[in-house]
Amino acid sequence: MDLLTQALPFIGIFAVMYFFILAPQLKRSKQEKKFAAELKRGDRVITKSGMHGKIVDLNDKDHSCVIETLAGKIKFDRSAISMEMSTKLNAPATVK
Repeated sequence: MDLLTQALPFIGIFAVMYFFILAPQLKRSKQEKKFAAELKRGDRVITKSGMHGKIVDLNDKDHSCVIETLAGKIKFDRSAISMEMSTKLNAPATVK
């Protein structure tokens, strides 16, 4: 019984770390992988560095994509894409 009493705080700390740190990070990672897999040609995107453009080519072999910007065509890794703007631009505006 004494060993269980001593181990209880460590078990509690591990449970708190799992539910507040590890589980949300795993969920976020899964969402990012799904987002990168669902990208398609013609999507207007923003990269994590803030570059805006339109996807003109996707390469599944090395998980990259070519984005056309005003400066020209640039090759990015799919993980560098922050968000897809095509659906957000075409969505109806909501008034509060």
